Amino acid sequence: MPMIRLTTPAGALTEQGRRGVQRDLAAVLLRWEGAPDTAFFRAQAWSYLVELPDGAQTTAEDDAPRFLVEVTVPRGALSERRKAGLVEEATKTVLAAAGLAPDDALRVWVLVHEQPDGTWGAGGSVIRYADLVALAQQGKGDQGKGDKTDA
Repeated sequence: MPMIRLTTPAGALTEQGRRGVQRDLAAVLLRWEGAPDTAFFRAQAWSYLVELPDGAQTTAEDDAPRFLVEVTVPRGALSERRKAGLVEEATKTVLAAAGLAPDDALRVWVLVHEQPDGTWGAGGSVIRYADLVALAQQGKGDQGKGDKTDA
C-alpha cells in the first residue's frame, strides 16, 4: 500500500496549503500508482505531514525552506513513466501548498522508496504486490482504473 510523507519547516506552507496538502499528495500517489478510485484504496494511501521546528533545516547557502517528499510503494508498482509523473506532480503540489513558483522546484526533493516484495505487512499479514494487483483489478471494473501493466 502506498505511503507518502512531506517533511517541511514549520510555517513554510500557506494555511490553505497546510489544510489540503496531505490529501492532495495521497491522491497524486494513487493516481500515478494506477490504483482504483475506491474507498478501500483511498483509506490505504497514508499521508504524513512532518513539520520541523525553527532552525532544523538549512543548507550551506541559505535558510530558505526546502521540502522532502518521501514515497513508499511496493517494488513494481511504479514504472519509470509513472515515477516521473509522480515526481513532477508531487513537486507541483508542494509548490502550490507553499505558495511558491515553478522556479522554486529545486527546493522540493521527491524520494521514491520501493519496498521489496514480502517485506510489507498490514493487518497482521504480509502483503504481496500480486495481492494488491488482484485487488486493483477487482476495483478496475467498478472505476475503469487500476492499470498496473504500462511501462
